[in-house]
Amino acid sequence: MKNFNINNLVRPNVAGLKPYSSARDEYQSTGSEMVFLDANENPFQTDVNRYPDPQQRSLKAELAKIKNVSTEHILLGNGSDEVLDLMFRAFCEPAKDNVITLPPTYGMYKVLANINNIENSEVLLNSDFEPNVDKILNSVDQNTKIIFLCSPNNPTGNSFSAEKIIHILENFNGLVIIDEAYIDFSSEESWLIKLEQYQNLIVTQTLSKAFGMAGIRLGICYASVEIIEILNKIKPPYNVNELTQLRALDRVLNKGKVDSEISDLLKERALLSEALVEVNFIEKIYPSDANFILVKVDDANKRYEQLLEKGIVIRNRTTQPLCENTLRFTVGTGEENEKLLEALKNID
Repeated sequence: MKNFNINNLVRPNVAGLKPYSSARDEYQSTGSEMVFLDANENPFQTDVNRYPDPQQRSLKAELAKIKNVSTEHILLGNGSDEVLDLMFRAFCEPAKDNVITLPPTYGMYKVLANINNIENSEVLLNSDFEPNVDKILNSVDQNTKIIFLCSPNNPTGNSFSAEKIIHILENFNGLVIIDEAYIDFSSEESWLIKLEQYQNLIVTQTLSKAFGMAGIRLGICYASVEIIEILNKIKPPYNVNELTQLRALDRVLNKGKVDSEISDLLKERALLSEALVEVNFIEKIYPSDANFILVKVDDANKRYEQLLEKGIVIRNRTTQPLCENTLRFTVGTGEENEKLLEALKNID
């Protein structure tokens, strides 16, 4: 979007906010031996008796290398949900502004809009699970601050057309957030390569999926320096704890193992997709760019209960718009996928 100015979007109270300055913001360790008596910490060593780095500098430095971006373009959060919540709090005025979401999609966008008292304008995807660009842009008004795009999309598994996303970026004078939680499983390039080109672009990613670290809660926001500076004003000072930082850094430094696991999951996804064709009550298998497969069945509620009885927990998505009688299978290990297939082939 030409002539985009982030200062026109940020809430006035946030624009004038002076963020809390923690002890670890005011003094950063240089590696030399120091006596720390500044933060009212317990001095006895427990490995976590000191406050964590509020800016997660070591972890950001490694992520910057992997993603080929500057650390100034990165903000880390307590899961992607905190990162997304910060967007609402920074840019959306409660009971006044609105955002646009594209169901069927990740449900937390709507939940966070409700929590923050922001109107959520829903524009359904088309029958191919692609954004209806004309309807989206026609739904924009002077109080529309954010459009959320989940690509690859959850629960449908597809990546959105690059042409459609570019059209939205270039014709919406607000923030376009592309949620790339599943990008590591996709053949499409990350929108990080367009970060410098579009000042209204925000990309969110996570360590929960491909990196296998859902339990540590680490979400990542990539955006312009100006947007990151605004979000840093309102994030809690120690929002990413020490244990999370250490575990995440260890995993990021072992990217070769992560890549190997991704490769294995992609092979299993292909094998599972092929095998699902043989299940007689599966009517359609949707193409996937994620670590899950959405299928249409004859009776989703019935098949869900039957699988539960056989010890297989999947996700029933039949209540979601455009997803009547669909089930979502996460791609597991080879052994887990075999158990799923065996169960599917042995229910009537």
